Amino acid sequence: MYMTAKEAAAKWGVSDRRIRVLCSEGKIPGAYREGRGWRIPIDAYKPADGRFKSKESILSQIDRKKTELDGRRPLTEGELERLNEEFTVEYTYNSNAIEGNTLTLRETDLVLRGLTIDRKPLKDHMEAVGHKEAFDYVRELVKENAPLTESVIKRIHYLVLADKKDDRGVYRRVPVRIMGARNEPVQPYLIEPRMEQLLLDYAASEEHIVTKLARFHIEFESIHPFIDGNGRTGRLLVNLELMKAGYPPIDIKFTDRTAYYNAFDAYHVKRDIFAMESLFAGYVNASLDTYLKILQE
Repeated sequence: MYMTAKEAAAKWGVSDRRIRVLCSEGKIPGAYREGRGWRIPIDAYKPADGRFKSKESILSQIDRKKTELDGRRPLTEGELERLNEEFTVEYTYNSNAIEGNTLTLRETDLVLRGLTIDRKPLKDHMEAVGHKEAFDYVRELVKENAPLTESVIKRIHYLVLADKKDDRGVYRRVPVRIMGARNEPVQPYLIEPRMEQLLLDYAASEEHIVTKLARFHIEFESIHPFIDGNGRTGRLLVNLELMKAGYPPIDIKFTDRTAYYNAFDAYHVKRDIFAMESLFAGYVNASLDTYLKILQE
């Protein structure tokens, strides 16, 4: 369900113009333009305004809701099944769509059920199956509370890149450029030392989990260690670490790809982590709301 900019303005106590600006800047997850107006998800959160207090406020909300969720543990098998029921399909669809996969949400669901979609590339089918298998593996790692290592990262990538057998689970050996990005990935000979340092920095960080993962995700994608599949692998790593810390996984929507890409540019141009942190925080906050609502029912 969606609301108009006017309805969102009344709900959040801001002006219509402010809502339209936030939409055009990609700061309201799931909002899209329809004609001359905007359609905004009815359950969208009010974006932080970029000031320190706002940032702290949403992180505080996350901490409070996480504490409430912890109080409901351990969850039963039935509760876990319900919580994961639709997430895997939507997550697979959105993460692949961000990277150019042409399967619709419905088609992704059918492919994961073992069906073949006529006139859709074999590559798209393999990407859907590979992503689901990688996420299943991530959930096993969560159960084991496995540490984040280069070996784990390569194994996740191996499953993700189902359509390119020679490039699966190995660091790239050639230079690459990301079209339209403000960052140039490191040269191949620097990948291994940079990945080692990234994991050391991540382990040593005492930042809030949301800030910590926003920084890790940007740095991982900046290194761009693999020839393909970096985005999907990077988003799976974020969920691996969120779930290990007791948070629900997040699903960055295809419709939010502009805000997502802009968050990378904000960091590379201005060293500003807030855009990615804010995007992640909004998703984590919304995921906690969803989990708590289901458990309350």
